[in-house]
Amino acid sequence: MQFRSAVTETTIPKSYGDTWRTRMSALRNVPPVMRMVWECGPKTVVWSMVLRIALAIMPVAILKVSYWLIQSILNSFKNHTILPHYFWWVVVLEFALAAIAAFLSRGVGFCDSLLGDLYLQHISTRVIEHASQLDITAFENPDYYDRLERAKAQATDRIAMIQMMGTLIQQVLTTITLSVYIASFSPWLLLLLIAGTIPALLGESHFAFLGYAKNFMQTPLRRKMDYLRDIGGSKEAAKELKLFGLRDFLINSFRSMANTIFVQNIDLSKRRLVAGSLLSLLATAGYYSAYALVLWGTIRGKFTVAGLAVLINAILQVSANLQQIFVNASGVADQALFLTDLLGFFAMQPVVRSKPSAIKIPRPIRKGIEFHNVSFAYPGTTRLVLKDFNFHLHPGERVAMIGENGQGKTTIVKLITRLYDPTEGQILIDGIDLREYDLEDLCHEIGVIFQDFMRYEMSARDNIAVGRIEERDRLDRIAAAAKMSLADEVIAKLPGGMEQQLGRRFDGGVDLSGGEWQRMALARAYLRDAQLLILDEPTSALDPRSELEVFQRFAELTQGKMALLISHRFSTVKMADRIVVLSHGILTEQGTHAELMHHGGLYAEMFEMQAASYR
Repeated sequence: MQFRSAVTETTIPKSYGDTWRTRMSALRNVPPVMRMVWECGPKTVVWSMVLRIALAIMPVAILKVSYWLIQSILNSFKNHTILPHYFWWVVVLEFALAAIAAFLSRGVGFCDSLLGDLYLQHISTRVIEHASQLDITAFENPDYYDRLERAKAQATDRIAMIQMMGTLIQQVLTTITLSVYIASFSPWLLLLLIAGTIPALLGESHFAFLGYAKNFMQTPLRRKMDYLRDIGGSKEAAKELKLFGLRDFLINSFRSMANTIFVQNIDLSKRRLVAGSLLSLLATAGYYSAYALVLWGTIRGKFTVAGLAVLINAILQVSANLQQIFVNASGVADQALFLTDLLGFFAMQPVVRSKPSAIKIPRPIRKGIEFHNVSFAYPGTTRLVLKDFNFHLHPGERVAMIGENGQGKTTIVKLITRLYDPTEGQILIDGIDLREYDLEDLCHEIGVIFQDFMRYEMSARDNIAVGRIEERDRLDRIAAAAKMSLADEVIAKLPGGMEQQLGRRFDGGVDLSGGEWQRMALARAYLRDAQLLILDEPTSALDPRSELEVFQRFAELTQGKMALLISHRFSTVKMADRIVVLSHGILTEQGTHAELMHHGGLYAEMFEMQAASYR
């Protein structure tokens, strides 16, 4: 990771704010998000809109009642008459309207809070669900992680936009009713208010768009900062941080990146402060121009004193609402830009997927699994990891696959499990191309434990149950799988037994050694009870005695099943029915241990080199 070169750019690209076309086109993102909001809580959405509509008409109702009360008092003084007998009941009505408005406002706030939680849960679940469906190639692409990072942020940050859209609808309705009321006195008052507010709209939209551009540009840098935070606080890195004296390097790298983001944020904030202050003067000028016009009209006798009082109040509310409408409308349009990444993330589709007419895996598999002239290069590269590779795994056969690092052993596992599809050639199950089978059904019939297996910070039971999660409540099956992998000995030592929390991330957790974690992973494979069992370096963290015990059981448990074993330890591969040797992506030798030793090729050479280290 090149920390230094990543922090040299400190300016915000101005070109992002050069056109309104991009901003307006982003509004196309709003309907899909509104559908998501509706999906997460239709009843809450309906109640929120009903309450907002009722709340929107309250200001005009209260103004009309206030106008009548003030005019009644003025008429009483002017004509020396008593107040109408129902005057105090109208006062009670105004109080009741104000109380209802307060209750409605509380109800809207409750709906917003509830809808925010529902939306966050819904959209976060969709992000996790969609990410789990994407090809493994996506997780090997830095651009994917940038997009995923923005999608995760937008899943939470856009809650404010959802509430903003609800508030915008309410403000528009309130402003319309108040504007009609004001226009009934003088249309010029309304035009002055609108004219003063439009520049603020343009300014807010411009700087909101620049804020999106800045955040977009900062995503890779923020991911690197997150990575440094993870390193600085991780148990795995703690030893090397101390022994190699990396503290200052990490702190300085983090501080440099944080300072870069700080400079960019301050630069934009300063520009927004100056421009926003100047534009707000225009809005203030519009309000006071309307205010002066009302005073002049009252002095000339065009408006009554009651009309003056009510109009001033109405103008103040409309002025504030207009500014908020334009700010919120601009905010919705510009926040819709952020939704581009979220919707773009959801638009990503896996390349490796089941066909509509996909068929089920044969039960049992009768002819085995065959690689026919398979070549493969990882996406984005031209180097062939496998070249015209041919290999046949027969039913009930246990095959060990060896070779130096980078020769394609793990790649073969990824191709069998359809994490990738071949660049050329075919992989066949019972003579039918692997791509013709249902992908989920294929995974159901394969049990795989990779060398870099997951250490789930869950209970011991769940750590095993992930191998066949639908049998999580079958404690007898989980216990049997633990016994097969010798994980039962590990579980017996845990204070909480099967329910013991593993790992140190959560309170009460107990960490395991590398070998103990590996036994838990092996138990998952045994619980899966699939037709094909693949173990990629399954005992690398076990001591020799435990390794021997595991493989003695492995030989028993794979009777009648297809098993593919990848290992660098020749003491274990000797137990296989057949040993396959890979070199430069090509199958160069195969046979039993005795046959390969007699042949005196690469296998014999590698075996003697490893054996010599134990003499």
